[in-house]
Amino acid sequence: MIVDILGTESLGVRGMSCLITVGQRRILIDPGLALGYRRHGLLPHPRQVAIGVKIRQTILQAMESATDVVFSHFHGDHVPLLRANPYQLSFQQLPSRFPDLRCWSLYSSGGKYLEDLSPRMHRRALDLAELLGPNMKTADCSDGPLCFSGPVPHGLPGSRFGSVMMTRIEMDGQVFVHASDIQLLDEMTIEKILLWNPDIVFTAGPPLYLQALTGPLRRKAWKNGLCLARNVGTLIVDHHLLRSTMGLVWLDRISQAAGKKIYCAADFMNKPRHLLEARRTELYQETPVAENWHENYEKGRSFPPSLRK
Repeated sequence: MIVDILGTESLGVRGMSCLITVGQRRILIDPGLALGYRRHGLLPHPRQVAIGVKIRQTILQAMESATDVVFSHFHGDHVPLLRANPYQLSFQQLPSRFPDLRCWSLYSSGGKYLEDLSPRMHRRALDLAELLGPNMKTADCSDGPLCFSGPVPHGLPGSRFGSVMMTRIEMDGQVFVHASDIQLLDEMTIEKILLWNPDIVFTAGPPLYLQALTGPLRRKAWKNGLCLARNVGTLIVDHHLLRSTMGLVWLDRISQAAGKKIYCAADFMNKPRHLLEARRTELYQETPVAENWHENYEKGRSFPPSLRK
């Protein structure tokens, strides 16, 4: 089994995209990205845009060899979009073979699980279903090395953000679990992960940057994270956690408490940490941005640093 994490916050973008290679199957999970359209009143810095372009290209390249695609849910940092902003992945950028891939999600044209979708997420699911036709498959069964959790809370049970789906992949006795956007806030979800006996778990940590995450919720996420850390061989915690540099302190503390290394995705992939959204204000201070840069970028008249001709 080969685990390649393609895009997430410690790598410079919003998302949880990864490519898992097991035998002849190449399973691409959550092939989307975003940059946080506004943070601290600022649009993405050109340096962040440059990283986003690079990761978008990496995701598109992974689609060229993928056999399966999994959508954990339909938020814009996890799926390609028909109506994408300039910093996301649009349908127009997808390779021609994309509609021929087996794509798995909790969406069903018969209505199953749709009661959990907001009107916007329902529209995105329909857009993908129209693009994929019969290859948009309902993830209510196992398929070779793949099996799925059914809906679990996006954070807290009853959250306005609805549900997500976790994915388990097994080969030769090794188990990988992609636990998208659970934020470590629901004990029953943690129990489901542990019942799968995983060797590697890639999960979203708590959004420490949000004031709405109260002290009791922070303690709950810590307790659940420590439970996973002590019972899983390799734990990778990223996404919401690393939209703030406080997430790095959290990782250090939980590593110390667990008595072993708990990874962010950049560490797991042996790449530099790029917490660019967390550092957006600092980036603007270090490298000022021309007033009309973003407007020109949307019109194709300005380029992020790595794309200048």
